[in-house]
Amino acid sequence: MSECRKQNLVHFAVTIISKDRPGIVADTTEVLLRLGCNIEDSSCTMLGGDFAIILIISHEKPFSKSHLADEFRLLHERTGLTASIRHLTESEICPAKEEGELCLISVYGSDRPGIVYRVTRALADRRVNITDLNTRLIGTSEEPVYVMMLEAVLPTGMAVEDAEKLLENLKNELNVEIGVRAITPVSL
Repeated sequence: MSECRKQNLVHFAVTIISKDRPGIVADTTEVLLRLGCNIEDSSCTMLGGDFAIILIISHEKPFSKSHLADEFRLLHERTGLTASIRHLTESEICPAKEEGELCLISVYGSDRPGIVYRVTRALADRRVNITDLNTRLIGTSEEPVYVMMLEAVLPTGMAVEDAEKLLENLKNELNVEIGVRAITPVSL
């Protein structure tokens, strides 16, 4: 039996969005702890003036989505935090092993529509799998700078240098700087 097959567990994807304030993560994890849920994977970030959390959680069967939703409804009434909950199938909790090289792609330039689309489309067309993406507007209101950071897995046979060449034309077309570098995974 694969390590991913956890027959006695039910899994949910939980998305939390709230106006940013101290305590959002603590409020969310308090609910999960009280219910006996385990956080298997998570990502949290600021989006404008909001704070967003995406979690993959598990609980021993039987455990219902409605029970989880009821607890988050109470938290919403108290704090305004909004939760969306989705039941995950076994195939959704067992991510495919990525075989290619892991890299970090950075994009810096003047803010304009289309940067995210053009870069991600070029990568998707060459079967590069984006595993993480963050964007920020930095600088001043007079001179804003758009920053995009992508973590990606290159398909088997594609090297970091190939990814750099793939994005070379976009540098000029979008008037941005694009860097690609290998990331060495850390084993624990």
